[in-house]
Amino acid sequence: MTTATTYRTLLRTPGAAAFFAPTAAGRVGIAMTSLSIVWLVRDATGSYATAGLVTGAFAVADALAGPQAGRLIDRYGQRRVLPPAVLAHAAAVATLVLSAAGHAPGWLLAAAGALVGATLPQLSAVAQARWSALLDGPRRSSLPAAYALESLSNSVAYLIGPALVSTIAAAGRPVVGTLAAAALVVAGGGVLALQRRTTPPVVPRDARRPHHRRALLRPGFLLLIGVNATIGGFFGTMSIAVTALAVERDRPGLAAVLFAASNGTGLLAVVLYGLRPWRPHPRRQLAAAGALLGVGSLPLLAAAHLPAVTAGVLLTALAVPVVLVLGAVLADAVVTRGVLTEAFAWLGSASAAGSALAATVAGLAVDSRGAGGGLLVAVAAACATAACTLAGLRALRPPPGPVPEP
Repeated sequence: MTTATTYRTLLRTPGAAAFFAPTAAGRVGIAMTSLSIVWLVRDATGSYATAGLVTGAFAVADALAGPQAGRLIDRYGQRRVLPPAVLAHAAAVATLVLSAAGHAPGWLLAAAGALVGATLPQLSAVAQARWSALLDGPRRSSLPAAYALESLSNSVAYLIGPALVSTIAAAGRPVVGTLAAAALVVAGGGVLALQRRTTPPVVPRDARRPHHRRALLRPGFLLLIGVNATIGGFFGTMSIAVTALAVERDRPGLAAVLFAASNGTGLLAVVLYGLRPWRPHPRRQLAAAGALLGVGSLPLLAAAHLPAVTAGVLLTALAVPVVLVLGAVLADAVVTRGVLTEAFAWLGSASAAGSALAATVAGLAVDSRGAGGGLLVAVAAACATAACTLAGLRALRPPPGPVPEP
């Protein structure tokens, strides 16, 4: 596969574009959902505290329910689980919108927000499972590029989605933003459910063996959970620390510039990574990317020197998306096909949990030590990620024989 045609060739694989396009649209809706809830609840109640409570309930429910939804998909198949899932999500969003319009109490709004999170379709995990099934056999070497394409789609969604919601809400239509997010999620998930050609086969009930469930407890997969949790911690910390740095310098616009530079660098990194095959084993690539993240974060310790902080932001942005892509590649290799969707969902939940926990710690650090304290937490999270990836050199070593499959 030549460098210039990697992504184009992937999308020309029979059936690939048909499921990639609706997934990309649905991802934009997912990227809009959390912020749209903030705008909706703030407009209805006038309280940022209530908006934060409802958004937090949404995030926690999504993180807890996501792996369970993935488990159902692995057991019963995407065609049977996705349609009721998207309908349940539509009903949950309608419940939240009506509750907000009716000025429901905070606890009821939080319950509705949790329902929205619990029913959010796991489109990324579903798409990754489809790529794994589509690129089986001799095309397996294209899997890292496919996961890089998924990462690229996700990054673009999180550039477009929040900006779109903010624009709609700023025009005085926060309800429209929430409904637009739900429409994209439901439409993307619904169209994806109709794409039967690339649906991964379901492992028959009588062929499921105990090793399928045990695959999620293998040291290699647990280590990947740790990688995603710590890199999620880095995400959550940087959003707090960089904002605090900009406020301390009395240059609020600086945060937007640094975030834009980070996002642009990350997009470039994942595009370039997926454009060519790499010779080292993925676990070695993961260790190298993790080391770059750890070393690249060290300039963040010089919080008083903006050029050093900028260098740290750009260096870590080069490493983060590659670590996430390789985590998906290695998870695909470590677990069995019967729990693959659930495994991908667990990785996403680990990132969300790490981000939420680290954001809380970073907030406390900023309150006590200023932006420098928050950046110190970010460096600690980056170094923890690097340590996990280095441990993967051993824990993710291929087994002497093939992984048993039914």
